[in-house]
Amino acid sequence: MTDHHREHDHQHDHEDIPAEVQAQLERVAEVIGALEDPATGLPLDELEADIEVGFDDGTVYTGVTLGYPCASQQAAWAQRIRTACVPLLADGPLADADIQCDLFFDIGRTESGEVPESLRAVKNIIAVASGKGGVGKSTTAANLALALAAEGASVGLLDADIYGPSLPTMFGTEGLRPEVQDGKFFVPVAALGIQTMSLGYLLTENTPAVWRGPMASGALNQMLTQTLWGQGSEDGELDYLVVDMPPGTGDIQLTLSQKVALSGAVIVTTPQDLALADAIKGVEMFRKVSVPVLGIVENMALHTCSNCGHQEPVFGAGGGDKMAAEYDTRLLGQLPLAMSIREQADSGKPTVAAAPESEVAALYKEIARNAAAQVWLSGDSELLPEIDMS
Repeated sequence: MTDHHREHDHQHDHEDIPAEVQAQLERVAEVIGALEDPATGLPLDELEADIEVGFDDGTVYTGVTLGYPCASQQAAWAQRIRTACVPLLADGPLADADIQCDLFFDIGRTESGEVPESLRAVKNIIAVASGKGGVGKSTTAANLALALAAEGASVGLLDADIYGPSLPTMFGTEGLRPEVQDGKFFVPVAALGIQTMSLGYLLTENTPAVWRGPMASGALNQMLTQTLWGQGSEDGELDYLVVDMPPGTGDIQLTLSQKVALSGAVIVTTPQDLALADAIKGVEMFRKVSVPVLGIVENMALHTCSNCGHQEPVFGAGGGDKMAAEYDTRLLGQLPLAMSIREQADSGKPTVAAAPESEVAALYKEIARNAAAQVWLSGDSELLPEIDMS
């Protein structure tokens, strides 16, 4: 499996390829280009996805490069490409050739103007927000960050929920303090494979943060701009910094939107009418400050009875779909009302880390791919594929 970033420096000499072989390779490339990318719903030939097709020693080599982390999808893409291309290789010069399929990803950077020095190592910042508390936003943000990392990205998580920092509990890092460098910079705390920062690392236990809005905004700004994001990652950069926002649409949300170039926002809600009404306010707020809304995560969508297995939409059904349609965004995914999600987060290891092969972890990874794919789409103006043949 190929689960790393891909550098594109392939130049091929087409003169050595017989015309018949090149024609068949071109047909293979066209068929691959017509395949739909599940995370965006668009065919590869409408995306800026590099498609490479070559032939050597009885094997047709194909490579697809997407703009979001997708390490877990190698086998699925290989199967799709084989199914689509095998009929093309039934006869002609490439008759009965083997097919090798490789999936790569190359994560771009959200273009922004002036950024604080400590944030120059961060390619993309994703805010996770909710219109009201109690909808599972922090648990979703934690699992989203872990899922992006599981898909192959380098990731940081900033707990910006100033009034109720929960990251240290969820990551089992209570009592830790970040190192201070040069008397003014925090070194992020490494936990479960990602870089983390939280006000919970700086406050004493059980001391609430009783602050007025400007003080809270100042604390967020300090953690955001005085943390050495990217330190310790392979190339000194973070592909994604996930920011767990406080609930609501107040000072802190506006501060973050104005201080840094957000790649986009993920809105977490439950199917309940009250929660959806508040989530709509969150969508409107980000729209007003020109932050793309990447999509909606509908949490607690379905409850499965632990005794009989009966499934029931306790908080209602269809709200997330309806809201996504009305506000021209998309439903990134739906998560069940499951005791395991709460128990794993409370025990210091959220679901994606505690049960990486579970059905719920697979849902979080799908949501992560869908959100990161929207970052890719919103950041790319050119939507033409590059096709190399050898």
